[in-house]
Amino acid sequence: MLGFLLGGVVLAAAAGGPVIGPVLTLDKRTLSPARIEATVTDLMGKARVTGLGLAIINKGEIVYLNAFGRANVEKDAPLTVQSTMYAASFTKAMFASMVMQLAAAGTLDLDAPIERYLRKPLPEYEKYADLKGDPRWKMFTARMLLSHTSGLPNFRFFTKAGTYEPEHPLWIEFKPGSRYAYSGEGINLLQFVLEAGLGLDVGALMRERIFEPLGMTRTSMVWRDDFATDLAQGYDEAGKLIGHNARRSVRAAGSADSTIQDMARFLRATLRGETISGKFRDEMLKSQVRIRSVGEFPTLDETTTSRDDRVSLSSGLGWGVLKTPHGRAFFKGGHDDGWENYMIGFDKPGAGIVLMTNSSNGDSIFKELLQTLIGDSYTPWEWQGFTPWDATRPTPGLDRP
Repeated sequence: MLGFLLGGVVLAAAAGGPVIGPVLTLDKRTLSPARIEATVTDLMGKARVTGLGLAIINKGEIVYLNAFGRANVEKDAPLTVQSTMYAASFTKAMFASMVMQLAAAGTLDLDAPIERYLRKPLPEYEKYADLKGDPRWKMFTARMLLSHTSGLPNFRFFTKAGTYEPEHPLWIEFKPGSRYAYSGEGINLLQFVLEAGLGLDVGALMRERIFEPLGMTRTSMVWRDDFATDLAQGYDEAGKLIGHNARRSVRAAGSADSTIQDMARFLRATLRGETISGKFRDEMLKSQVRIRSVGEFPTLDETTTSRDDRVSLSSGLGWGVLKTPHGRAFFKGGHDDGWENYMIGFDKPGAGIVLMTNSSNGDSIFKELLQTLIGDSYTPWEWQGFTPWDATRPTPGLDRP
């Protein structure tokens, strides 16, 4: 890596590479790069995490950016800050930012029923024919779809219990707008409205409005052949190769590939108000609905708890939202077999962290990494399902694509 020395800190050259500098945590500790590396590598070894990309932001600047472990075990290829990884549901936060730009431009009214934008009733489109006979679809708004209050399941192929049934019909579980239940199906429906109703190209809009302006050169809603030059593969809990799905269709709920470097740029830009600013940024990151479910998944579980009242766990638009002593915090996770990701930003200090792993064990070290590396004791790790590596972990796979 080409770099230069400033105040004893190695900074990345313009070409893009690791940023190896000290970190100031929320609880006022200063961590040296050596301490960060020791913490990460120790936990990765204990939890059998294949590879991990890490970015830390202080006062709106990326002060630490590095990658650890392997992108491809079989080829003994190291993970780098430019290794293509599956962004999973990070895609939702990026999509929400783009949608808020459309709202700011007057192209989309967040509170208008989506039927205003469709050329025919939603159930007359083949993809949504299952909703024929349930007029509650007419209540759907963009705000409901982005805040996960539509009443739709996470995906149509999941039952209410969270089990996978590929031929399961789509349904509306509860009155739209009445409560929270995480729904990738709802996010994809908003994409459908933009494309089928307004005639927009979501893939192109994401590239033109988010990726290119932020310099996210190795991020795309669909597979690009140049990703193969530095590509991470996913691995399961036992370290068995799962691979990397070359997704060919734009899916707002989770088709994007990215890198730890690009996602660091996205979180930095969100903290700075560079993706969306003013009242529309505030709208995106304010509490739309309180979340009192025991866990994020299975999404339609009606069991409630007061456990996360301490941080007023809520849903914003495309993001989760918390109240902390450091002001508002906003977060997003991303999960799939072989991939675990998480990012959180704290508005007042301009601080944040991005974690991306190509291992199903990745989230088992997130709780300790968040607390140690940035002083984040606010993330609702139990709700997120971040069971620590040295605790009994639940059976994976329920309702978490």
